[in-house]
Amino acid sequence: MEKLKVGVIGGTGMVGQRFITLLHNHPWFEISALVASGRSAGRTYAQAVEGRWKMPVPIPDAVRDMVVMDSAQRERVAECADFIFCAVDMPKAEIRAMEEAFARLETPVVSNNSACRGVEDVPMLVPEINGAHTRVIEAQRKRLGARRGFIACKPNCSIQGYVPALTPLRDFGLSKISVCTYQAVSGAGKTLETWPEMVDNVIPFIGGEEQKSEVEPLKIWGSVENGVIVPATSPIISAQCYRVPVSDGHMAAVSVSFDRKPPIDEIYSRWESFEGLAGLGLPSAPKKFLTVFREDNRPQTRLDRDLENGMGISVGRLREDCIFDYKFASLSHNTLRGAAGGAVLMAELLVHQGYIEKK
Repeated sequence: MEKLKVGVIGGTGMVGQRFITLLHNHPWFEISALVASGRSAGRTYAQAVEGRWKMPVPIPDAVRDMVVMDSAQRERVAECADFIFCAVDMPKAEIRAMEEAFARLETPVVSNNSACRGVEDVPMLVPEINGAHTRVIEAQRKRLGARRGFIACKPNCSIQGYVPALTPLRDFGLSKISVCTYQAVSGAGKTLETWPEMVDNVIPFIGGEEQKSEVEPLKIWGSVENGVIVPATSPIISAQCYRVPVSDGHMAAVSVSFDRKPPIDEIYSRWESFEGLAGLGLPSAPKKFLTVFREDNRPQTRLDRDLENGMGISVGRLREDCIFDYKFASLSHNTLRGAAGGAVLMAELLVHQGYIEKK
């Protein structure tokens, strides 16, 4: 297939940098536009990220000398791209206005931002779980007055480990969940070198994360009705989110109660047989969606965050609980599965479903 042209808005930030490394030599997509604020516009990409490149690999040669475009020049950006990835640090109202403007310019937006996650006709996707929610795109297009443009969002990085682990157990009636997440510094766009205050430290607060962790799973588990996504009404979720001195990888400690408590062997069986999207031929889809550990000391962040090129989810430490029915640990790579990688997989699914195509 002829490669689709992709714009990356917010290309100088950490998630934008991760997009650039993932799109380098991607078999379906090629970067045609790098977009940032006016501070970086007009400079080459290498100049714009000088002293700020945080990836473990060099800047790809294909983008090093590409001139960064101004995000305010939306028509010009839209002319350069079949669709765009968006990962920016701006007020939510401004992000929503920008993403809807690109959609009306007939340029689909695959968003890493939270601004449109609560909009009822915007799909918020974990592709292996709720890919069918893309059906609302036609209703969204009618609302926006667009023919091919739309917005699709990636959910928050904090939920990427435990929502996949709970999904195959939903028919037992998830009733109550308590989750504590231990989140890496890269989730704040930083490294341990640039954030020395995090070394030998834990911060028991991450702004907005607990609400997202409690609300967003219900939309993912919701249903499409009359052109909108109706969130699930259960389970009740209580979340605590901590920043920990880890470079990459979000761990979750999960306790769960069911309406009908399943046998522990059934949980293991459901996890081990939970199929992902490997059969669709999507380039970024992990061959094994859930990796299940039975050892007492796994998953571990440093050992397991890169499973399946950072796109796999690992679960372990499953045991009965004295307050809830069961408890377990889960792990996901927050800037791969939880951010840029998950968005690239979303885009691949949207191409497969026919929602993204060449202009």
